[in-house]
Amino acid sequence: MPPFDPDFANTYPAVIGCDEVGRGALCGPVVVAAVWFDPLVFPREILAALDDSKKLKRAERERLTPLIRLHARVTLAAGSRALVDRINVRAATLDAMARAVHRLGLDAPVLVDGRDAIPGLPQSTAVVGGDRLVPQIAAASIVAKTVRDRAMRSLARRHPAYGWDSNVGYGTKVHLAGLSVRGRSAHHRMSFTRAYEPSAGFADMDTGSPK
Repeated sequence: MPPFDPDFANTYPAVIGCDEVGRGALCGPVVVAAVWFDPLVFPREILAALDDSKKLKRAERERLTPLIRLHARVTLAAGSRALVDRINVRAATLDAMARAVHRLGLDAPVLVDGRDAIPGLPQSTAVVGGDRLVPQIAAASIVAKTVRDRAMRSLARRHPAYGWDSNVGYGTKVHLAGLSVRGRSAHHRMSFTRAYEPSAGFADMDTGSPK
C-alpha cells in the first residue's frame, strides 16, 4: 500500500523534499527534484498516491508528475555526464540538489533522501528511506524519475544500440551488449565505463536496474 494516508496529513510537516534519479546509471545525467507543499492543503487523492518512484508503474508516475507540478512548488536541476566524470557522482548529485533547493527560493527545512545532507545548507537533513517516509521526497522522486526517463528515451532514438528506451541508461545486459559492440557514446560516463573493452564480455553481466 502507498505509505501516505491523507487522514494523517497533519502529521506530515510542510518541508522541502529532495531526491535524485540516475546516480547508478552508466550514462546520462543525474536529475534532482526539490518539492515543497503543505500536506494539509495538498490534494488528498494525490497525497494518497505518492510513493517511492521505484514502486510505481511508469503510467502512474506519468499521471502523477503534472499533478504534483500543478499543486506543489517544484524545481529541477541536473548533474551532467561531464560533471559526474569531473567531480564524481556523489558530488555532482549534491551540487544539483543545492541548485534545485536554491531555485525554490523558500526558507524551509530540507529533507533529503539517503545518507547525505546537502553541504552548505544547514537546514538540510538526510533521511534514509525518505521516499517512503516524507511525502515531499516521494513527490520529488516521482518527478525526477519521470523527467530523466523521458530524456533517456528521447536519446534512445539516436542511440538505439543500448536499449535506453527500456533500461534508461542502467547497466542491463542489453545496454552492456551495446557497449561491447558499439563502444561508448558521448553520453556515457567515462568514470563508470573506464574498464570497458570490446572483448570484456559485458553482454554476460547485468550491473543494475532502473531506479
